[in-house]
Amino acid sequence: MVTFLAGGTGTPKLLAGADDVFAPETSTVVANTGDDVELGGHLVCPDLDTMLFLDGGELDRETWWGLADDTAETHDELRRLAEAADLDTGPRYLPEDAQTAGRDIARWRRFSGVAEFMHIGDRDRAVHVTRTSLLDEGRSLTEVTRILADAFGLDRTLLPMSDDPVATIVHTPDGPMHFQEWWVGRNGDPPVEDVEFRGQGAATATDAVRSALSDPVVIGPSNPITSLGPMLALDGIREALAETPVVAVSPFVGDEVFSGPAADLMDGVGREPSTAGVAESYPFADAFVLDADDETPLSRPVVRTDTTLSDETDSVRVARAVADALAEVT
Repeated sequence: MVTFLAGGTGTPKLLAGADDVFAPETSTVVANTGDDVELGGHLVCPDLDTMLFLDGGELDRETWWGLADDTAETHDELRRLAEAADLDTGPRYLPEDAQTAGRDIARWRRFSGVAEFMHIGDRDRAVHVTRTSLLDEGRSLTEVTRILADAFGLDRTLLPMSDDPVATIVHTPDGPMHFQEWWVGRNGDPPVEDVEFRGQGAATATDAVRSALSDPVVIGPSNPITSLGPMLALDGIREALAETPVVAVSPFVGDEVFSGPAADLMDGVGREPSTAGVAESYPFADAFVLDADDETPLSRPVVRTDTTLSDETDSVRVARAVADALAEVT
């Protein structure tokens, strides 16, 4: 059994063609929920959904977001109505008192559905409607995720990191904003001054997550700050990782990041945006997988390969390097 920690697209890309290396039936994915938002009353869980759609064979692998060949008529009409009514089409937070009202899981990240600043496909929307409705029936996010996983025919176990709300808030010169506003609504602008995981003190990892962390753990080439940071902020998670074999794949080649906002976020919170900075962020990691061109010296075992993840052939190659690294520390 192996457990993968997933946020963004790094771990999904690692697993996209790696079933022969890490069989879905013997692996678990714990997904970040700090990026989740409530949009127009529906809970959207981007990192859970990327794995849900990937393992269900329906992920749009061009964008690594949403369902392949999905239509977007509702999304397009929401945009048209807002523009026709001369309404602001940027991210629109619900009033402050609404941010802590209603269902707890959506605290501090409630957005109006006007103009819908995140692209939501029509079939994709059905997932969010179903998820939110099941939550409103009294089920936990873990239970709802299992129901959706069954609907998509998943063999791999998929878990949210917590059933409690943790919202990733990026602090900027323009004020604090949810990660989705900063990244999707504003394209990673303005500069990052700090990152807060709001709610972390009261949130707990589920029993299912704690059990999964007793198996060897793989951290894919995800963003250490906003993809892994919300998980690591939960009480007991770092301690659990210190007690089990952990292999991490760097999202950098030296000081060059493969994609996404990891460098800006690491720099913004005072960490070196590089493989060395990733290693410092993961003191519990027992071994690393680095790119063959990454000469960063580390004091822990390192397996090097081409860590590009553009297609399934790449996924197999990197997954085999991960398996080799695990073999060194288990």
